[in-house]
Amino acid sequence: MAVDPLIELRDVNKHFGELHVLQDINLTVGRGEVVVVIGPSGSGKSTLCRAVNRLEAIESGAILIDGRPLPEEGKGLAQLRAEVGMVFQSFNLFAHKTVLANVSLAQIKVRKRKKEEADRRSRELLERVGLAAHADKFPAQLSGGQQQRVAIARALAMDPKALLFDEPTSALDPEMINEVLEVMQQLARDGMTMVVVTHEMGFARSAANRVVFMADGRVVEDRTPEDFFTAPESDRAKDFLSKILKH
Repeated sequence: MAVDPLIELRDVNKHFGELHVLQDINLTVGRGEVVVVIGPSGSGKSTLCRAVNRLEAIESGAILIDGRPLPEEGKGLAQLRAEVGMVFQSFNLFAHKTVLANVSLAQIKVRKRKKEEADRRSRELLERVGLAAHADKFPAQLSGGQQQRVAIARALAMDPKALLFDEPTSALDPEMINEVLEVMQQLARDGMTMVVVTHEMGFARSAANRVVFMADGRVVEDRTPEDFFTAPESDRAKDFLSKILKH
């Protein structure tokens, strides 16, 4: 059990029509832990990730952040999304705003920082993700890997308690994947609490404290990377690993 739970899912259920996408999910993520969620397509990984940020509403069960249930809507929800940042597969940057403005916007609107303060923080974070020189460019002038790093800086700008990553590298060309994973590795080393849905097994092995393997809407295994990759217990996990580790 996590000593200091930051994210808790208790008996969480969710359907899309007939499809039971999350089935009695119980999961605890401790402060400073990196939990990587893997599994076949359609196993419920992304839905799980989105439910923690309330981008998907759940039907039953409870999700707690720092001991408090998720807010329903309104102000509390904007606050939640500041505390639990999300990085998506697509970068969702504003095309008509500069990189700097993209990172500063929510700081000004949600965190109520003055523009100078927000911009100063944004420049620090762009430096941290290796993009200080690109602050005045527009997203279209950047590669996919650079845009995703801007999206990470934007999420960090809110000083979140945790970050959720929903397949952050799956829309990228292979040569750009590592530059994004390197930033995420660094965040993990810095003690950021992270839930990462990914197909990148190398990242799962090296950065995760725990690997959560999902199949058919359930958590099938929840173990250390070492245990999971060397000795998976379930047939589903063995089958999954044999398919992906052959490549």
